[in-house]
Amino acid sequence: MPRTITVGLDGSPESRAAAEWAAREARLRGLPVKLVHAWEAIPEHLAEASHRGAETLQHWTERIPREAAEDLRQRHPGVEVTTEQLSGPAAEALAHAATDAEILVLGSRGLGGLGGLVVGSIGFAVVARTERPVVLVRAGERTTGEHETDTSRPVVLGLDVGRPDDALIGFAFDAAARRNVPLRVVHGWNPPPYYAYGMALEPAVEREMAKGDAVMVTEVLRSWRQKFPDVEVVEEPRYGSPSTLLLDASQDASLVVVGRRVRHSSLGAHIGPVTHAVLHHSAAPVAVVAHD
Repeated sequence: MPRTITVGLDGSPESRAAAEWAAREARLRGLPVKLVHAWEAIPEHLAEASHRGAETLQHWTERIPREAAEDLRQRHPGVEVTTEQLSGPAAEALAHAATDAEILVLGSRGLGGLGGLVVGSIGFAVVARTERPVVLVRAGERTTGEHETDTSRPVVLGLDVGRPDDALIGFAFDAAARRNVPLRVVHGWNPPPYYAYGMALEPAVEREMAKGDAVMVTEVLRSWRQKFPDVEVVEEPRYGSPSTLLLDASQDASLVVVGRRVRHSSLGAHIGPVTHAVLHHSAAPVAVVAHD
């Protein structure tokens, strides 16, 4: 059974943008789209107090994916679109739905910059729970046209040369290849800890550190350049905060790809500070790829 591009749908403009992004991605990958809607039944006493009641509420939740599917089929006639109604808390249901998905796509409420939060509690919970790639999409003009051929909007990869992961790097190279756009690899580096206590970084030392860091980036990417010879790769190892550099790069990106380390512990899942910041403030759709 082929995997699907699965979309968490709630009827909001953000989730409709996510469905549009998913349809375009499905066309690139030759996969079907599945629209899922999680419906958590409300207690009977609350349903009786509601003007619409439980029956009307359930009808409304069934209408959301049905109408969205009809719209996608009209806009993307070559893409197969199905719907599925899920029951239970949204975060749990969506994380379960992601198990059989190639990619799970969710909408995010983006204010941009440092003005506010992009991802709600459900989005964060799903990203932290699933080991499948999750893409967060904001409502707006950038989400509707980013799949079109446009060499001015690269895919951006946030790379940690100390712990490079094949799943993360491979996802980014594949995304750039499918879109026929460059891959911009961003790696932020900082001086040793003792420089944090007011010591200025001497120019000669900075040049040597930058040179060494650039060599590491090139080595990490060497085999991937051979696997994807048609992808133009722009390596950007720079001094500074990785999250700040990625947010700057997101302004001109079609997609930002970042990682999340999978941790199986009693403390629960952990997204990581860089990915956390990018999810909050990225100007472009963000793909989070879980890895060991």
